[in-house]
Amino acid sequence: MALKLYYDAMSQPSRALLMFIRVNSIPCEEIAVALRKGEHKKEEFKKINPFQKVPAIDHNGFKLTESVSILRYLTREFPVKDHWYPKDSKLRARVDEYMAWQHLNLRMFGSMVFQHKIIIPLTKGEPPNEKSVARFEKGLDTVLGQIENIWLRDNPYIAGKQLSIADLLAITELEQPGMAAFDVRKGRPKIEEYMARVRNDLQPHYDEAHSVVRDVTVKFKEVMQAKL
Repeated sequence: MALKLYYDAMSQPSRALLMFIRVNSIPCEEIAVALRKGEHKKEEFKKINPFQKVPAIDHNGFKLTESVSILRYLTREFPVKDHWYPKDSKLRARVDEYMAWQHLNLRMFGSMVFQHKIIIPLTKGEPPNEKSVARFEKGLDTVLGQIENIWLRDNPYIAGKQLSIADLLAITELEQPGMAAFDVRKGRPKIEEYMARVRNDLQPHYDEAHSVVRDVTVKFKEVMQAKL
């Protein structure tokens, strides 16, 4: 196939791309890169992405990294509906606004909660640093309040009235802390409604892309209950 996607379903932006490609029926060869096995560090993959991260694409020899750049590129290269990345300047600016904001906000704090509660303890073989966990959970609480009261205040979707690529990035980040038993929906009705809405819009691809997330969530809950 002309387009190849290199991904790991544990990666939030990888899941965003998986859903975008599948929901838009874009012909693609999906190539799993197991981060837990260090496959992204192999020399072969370094030829695809010199930064040795996922996701990445190879489109007829044109290699591209960074999920935001890839999503924008795919909206230009394939016949997808305009709502994903609107041609209207102001509507597109709203999508871009969120994608610029999310890196140091929802993505950072959600990822750090997951890293410090699961990944780092597993890697080091020691209990989580509760001080670090509390700091990042506090930051995540602040960011979720901004999602609830700013981004979703007047609209059903992150960047306006219609689903866009901004929602793919937002929803995957909102799902990530759940694996570490942090429920982003609790006490936040707009976020709860938003997540249900986006999940419904993207079915069956949503549940397919998040199957690994669901498995990890269940296993972590079992581990936590066993410790009680």
